[in-house]
Amino acid sequence: MALTGRAALLAALGTLPVGIWEPGWTGILAVNIPLALACACDFALAAPVRRLGLTRSGDTSVRLGEAADVTLTVTNPTARPLRARIRDAWPPSSWQPGTEVTASRHRLTIPPGERRRITTRLRPTRRGDRQADRVTIRSYGPLGLFARQGSHHVPWTVRVLPPFTSRKHLPSKLARLRELDGRTSALTRGEGTEFDSLREYVPGDDTRSIDWRATARQTTVAVRTWRPERDRHILLVLDTGRTSAGRVGDAPRLDASMDAALLLAALASRAGDRVDLLAYDRRVRAQVQGRAAGDVLPSLVNAMARLEPELIETDARGLTATALRTAPRRSLIVLLTSLDAAPIEEGLLPVLSRLTQRHTVLVASVADPHIEHMATARGNTDAVYEAAAAAQAQAERHRTAEQLIRHGVTVVDATPNDLPPALADAYLALKAAGRL
Repeated sequence: MALTGRAALLAALGTLPVGIWEPGWTGILAVNIPLALACACDFALAAPVRRLGLTRSGDTSVRLGEAADVTLTVTNPTARPLRARIRDAWPPSSWQPGTEVTASRHRLTIPPGERRRITTRLRPTRRGDRQADRVTIRSYGPLGLFARQGSHHVPWTVRVLPPFTSRKHLPSKLARLRELDGRTSALTRGEGTEFDSLREYVPGDDTRSIDWRATARQTTVAVRTWRPERDRHILLVLDTGRTSAGRVGDAPRLDASMDAALLLAALASRAGDRVDLLAYDRRVRAQVQGRAAGDVLPSLVNAMARLEPELIETDARGLTATALRTAPRRSLIVLLTSLDAAPIEEGLLPVLSRLTQRHTVLVASVADPHIEHMATARGNTDAVYEAAAAAQAQAERHRTAEQLIRHGVTVVDATPNDLPPALADAYLALKAAGRL
């Protein structure tokens, strides 16, 4: 039950004549008794909230930054018309800051025995599952003096997926892949180490590709064509430990790593390779294995949606052992982690040989563009000190990368916007060199 502002206003206005002409209990009762009776009648004529039927429908998933519409169907089985205000409550991160009130509140009028639909538009600001909270309904009488109020639990979940903003780079990387496969009109042979087919020699072909035995059996010169190896195994390893929680711009490092991993997965699956995912800190947080090429990207996106950085140190030995179990045969292991000196030198380097002796290892790290900006700052004392600190941080990252390179690891270190295409280029370079 709830009194409305209209009832309070009438009570306040009634006190004026009482205070002027009839101060005392008689005047107070003369004003408040009719108002109380009117409120009681209004309450009796309001549609009961508990008997209303509520169901949901609409979107169950949405990419981060896009809008999702969830429809709430309200059925009024009573004999009284429903005049209501409805609050459809969701977690605060379901909307942009400052838009929750207008997006979650609705006015509704439903005649007896009918139903109406209202749509709540969500625009989440974080990944993960957003679960609907209670639906609070305030049912008013015809006078608008008194209201019935109650809540219903109408469960619904909207999964907020990674945005995959690096998708825009996929066409150019696929074009490069087609060049490697030798499927363009260029006169040069396709790069790679896996034999594809024989074709007639054309000017500009590498003479080392001539197949003399096939040439002897026919009247024209035949050359071999090559393509990069197919059906190779790629294991994407996301480090979800404390270093992945550091924010670069408006998002944690983990989000930038996910974006790079998705672009690589999309490219590798188009190239005919098998892609698996492992997210680990001190235990497995997510794992995707054995998906067909058409199911790889949806499976990875769903698995990544609920990942959050954990404020604990990553167990490098456990990560290595789990990766070796997940990839028992020769594979390309792409480790998306930080190039901070301490975690690499104390955690990864002592166990790195277990990975490199069997697999090709590529380490990808998210660099902070603010540090690059600081390194070029000049003009006052504070700027000079900032530039010195930035230069020291960059030098430390370079030393760490050189240590990994000496162990046979390919290193990609780039800002969030540049990391996805840089990682894809590194994959294509390994593929063209036959190192997968």
